[in-house]
Amino acid sequence: MQRLKQIYQENVIPKLNNRFNYSHSQKVPKLLKIVINRGFSESFQNAKILESSLNELTNIAGQKGIVTNAKRAVASFKIREGVPVGMKVTLRGEKMYSFLDRFINLALPRVRDFQGLDKTFDGSGNYSTGFSEQFLFPEVDFDKVNQAQGMDITIVTSCSTDKEGLALLEELGMPFKKKK
Repeated sequence: MQRLKQIYQENVIPKLNNRFNYSHSQKVPKLLKIVINRGFSESFQNAKILESSLNELTNIAGQKGIVTNAKRAVASFKIREGVPVGMKVTLRGEKMYSFLDRFINLALPRVRDFQGLDKTFDGSGNYSTGFSEQFLFPEVDFDKVNQAQGMDITIVTSCSTDKEGLALLEELGMPFKKKK
């Protein structure tokens, strides 16, 4: 069992239950999935660059990602239908907890001058953040990277409010900015 999942079951569930007084144990918020998304520019029309970027995302997530293609042509962005425009990977279960543990304890401390993450939720207890470079992950080999590229990370929870989502992620160890 993943370390973070064990922390969730042993420590987080009782704390959230005491704080919000849930009537049933199934109502306690939990993580549903983590989606890592990466968009890219015209330079990724090259198959080698596309493949190396996909391998990089696979190393970061621990699971093979998929390439997403444009559904329709957009002339102003110079995009044709069926052209690769991004890639994503959806993590659930043990791999989700493993990634979140590595993200909180290995990747975020490597960010220079890190003051904490913003507390911006979507209104339903789900959290998204983005990074402009992939170098904060220890799995990325600096010498094999073609170009610096960012990614968006979305943590989807079963929470109904942002307050519950914030409490869940704080208890799991997510480093949010402190109020001044």
